[in-house]
Amino acid sequence: MKLLNLTIPTLLGTESIVVNEVKKLGYDVTEVSDGRVNFIGDKEAICLCNINLRCAERIMIHIADFYAESFEELFVGIGKIAWEEYIGKTDAFPVTGHCLKSQLHSVPDCQAIIKKSIVKRLEKIYGISYFEETDAKIPVHFAIMKNKVSVYIDTTGENLYKRGYREKTVLAPMRETLAYAMIDMSFWRGDRPLCDPFCGSGTIPVEAALYATNTAPGLKRKFVSETWRNIIGRQMWKDARDEAIENIEKSKQTIILASDIDPKAIEIAKRNAQNAGVADKIRFEVRDCKDITPFKDKGVIICNPPYGERLLDVRQCQKLYTLMGKKFSEFTSAKKLILTSYEEFEKFYGKKADKKRKLYNGMLKCNVYQYFK
Repeated sequence: MKLLNLTIPTLLGTESIVVNEVKKLGYDVTEVSDGRVNFIGDKEAICLCNINLRCAERIMIHIADFYAESFEELFVGIGKIAWEEYIGKTDAFPVTGHCLKSQLHSVPDCQAIIKKSIVKRLEKIYGISYFEETDAKIPVHFAIMKNKVSVYIDTTGENLYKRGYREKTVLAPMRETLAYAMIDMSFWRGDRPLCDPFCGSGTIPVEAALYATNTAPGLKRKFVSETWRNIIGRQMWKDARDEAIENIEKSKQTIILASDIDPKAIEIAKRNAQNAGVADKIRFEVRDCKDITPFKDKGVIICNPPYGERLLDVRQCQKLYTLMGKKFSEFTSAKKLILTSYEEFEKFYGKKADKKRKLYNGMLKCNVYQYFK
């Protein structure tokens, strides 16, 4: 089977987590850079990675690299790519991308040139002059950085953090991929209690339950490449889904505690957990953080508490962090991982973190403050 160069865009700071996930699926990582992991895989890898990876943003086929400082060079370079291997006569092929520090800096102009070049090549290959673009969608993506043009085909469609279970949400929700990243950092494996006292729409507890039961995060959604009959057949996708379903450990016993002061948030979180198929694995409660009960045994607290951008009141934010510092100190044997963008968090929490790791929640720069006990 033909091997492909595959690329995974990641949230900044989560590259090592994605590397471990890819290796666990049995694929060789070839390069790691900021926000990106490259590896070698076959067509089956497209199915398996889209369905199973918990921290990846999307899966892309890396099909070409070349340099271009003019629209003519861009047109010629794109025209050398064997587009007929990916795009059929009636397939749609929208072009998106970005340019940075390059002679070619107009994204709309580059989109138009790339689209025109693809059409010209396919006209010769298929002997047609009009493309209906009514069938499968083959998204073409380009990145031009310092005059180097990198060309990809997106196999995912909607970003992988959109698992398909989140029916409703609350103000400023965290990405599912980021929630899993925090779970991975905690080394929680479902063998001890996990508590999220600011659960909001339930992202952290739901991701924890999916992980604990070995439920693939992509089982509840579709991917754009599922319609690519000339590249990936129906059977390959079916086999990947069947394998993921067989790997679910429904009987896995674990303690996941999720609470929030907002009753509406808890109702939303419960529905999301039901949609994800893990409602029976999570104990939801309407409860103020100051009233949560410490673990008797070792456990972990993972949370994304309200901060300035969400509360719109810095003083309330500071007061909450002070309360958290006092309350969390009662969990003497628990690890604590706290995500916030507030730079003075440690000052009001009352304790310097054992480790601090920079991550991004969408475009918002945050830190994960880790306390080992």
